[in-house]
Amino acid sequence: MNQRRIGVLRGGTGENYENSLRAGGEIISYILENLSSKFKVVDILIDRDGEWHLGGIPIKVPDLIHRVDVVWDMTGNVSGVLESFSIPRVGAGSFSYSLLNNRAMLEQHLKSVGVSMPRRIVLPLYQKDFDGPRERYAIKKAKEVHEKFAGPWTIKPFTPNGDMAIHVATTFPELVDAIEDGVSHGGSILVEELIMGKNTTVHSMSNFREEDIYVFPPENISVDEKEKIISSVRNLHKHINAKHYLKSDFVLNSRGKIYLLDFESTPNLKPFSHFSEACEQVGAKMHNVVEHILERAM
Repeated sequence: MNQRRIGVLRGGTGENYENSLRAGGEIISYILENLSSKFKVVDILIDRDGEWHLGGIPIKVPDLIHRVDVVWDMTGNVSGVLESFSIPRVGAGSFSYSLLNNRAMLEQHLKSVGVSMPRRIVLPLYQKDFDGPRERYAIKKAKEVHEKFAGPWTIKPFTPNGDMAIHVATTFPELVDAIEDGVSHGGSILVEELIMGKNTTVHSMSNFREEDIYVFPPENISVDEKEKIISSVRNLHKHINAKHYLKSDFVLNSRGKIYLLDFESTPNLKPFSHFSEACEQVGAKMHNVVEHILERAM
């Protein structure tokens, strides 16, 4: 049986380099352990200087089309490059990636499907010459946040940071302390409105089980809420042009309003992950679902 060649693309020139290496490594391990009879994994690295390597050897992007059947993009920011050379891929498309990095554009698209997002403020990396005395910075920024929207708030690193804790603040002093912690660890800080309500994570796939957009049924919500969420997921999947898979994290407040907290284009393939449980609940094996994603991408 001929094995299809799956190029797992990881690394990149941005802040996400280490996370991309790790996440790409998890994809490689999963395919080797569960789908090695059908797929051959090819490791593709973009180094910090932007050079592409296949199996440790430098390669030009147009040549990938002759070396792999599909690329699983774990960098998140080169989908446009792959598209320009007509290289089949799994991962966020250039439009989805643009939405992820343009909050205003994303919110505008979500309005058309009746979904809101929590309000947020990004606090850039503290700079003494621009921001003034260090000892006054956290209080000054906390006041700016409080003027924009009331608590409770979540405070976390804007980009993945293993050192800074994720805080929940309900009072102004707690907000100040959380911002202070973020400043002490460096990097930009994200302060977001904390929406109280029912949290639910929903997975959706394109062209699965004879449905254009198949939604894995959400749990722990009422029938009416489930119908509302499923409709929103289908609209979201279509509007952001999710090619193969989408994970959406929502919260429904006490008035039934739906807020999107986050979305991702790569499933968590670890044992006992939410995605693995969602597959089991509809009578599917996770490796068969992953195989479907890869086959559809080719």
